[in-house]
Amino acid sequence: MTDVRAELREQFLDAFGDAEFPVENQMDLVPALPDGPMTTFEAGDVRFTAMELATKLGGEQEFPYETAEELVDEILDAIESNGLI
Repeated sequence: MTDVRAELREQFLDAFGDAEFPVENQMDLVPALPDGPMTTFEAGDVRFTAMELATKLGGEQEFPYETAEELVDEILDAIESNGLI
């Protein structure tokens, strides 16, 4: 699981790193994603699109986020706590 988390973290940082921070909501992240909401993240046997993550984790995100690292760490913690990895 640690390898999956590390792989996803790297992919999330690559995808969200170009967003203009701070971000106030999920829609602020869309322009940074290479394929918009259909941007896919894969590691091990898990696969998510950005849209799926937004749907599954939207209630757990606490905007605004000041940095990509802060956003990504919270996404990963929510994925783990929901048993998705």
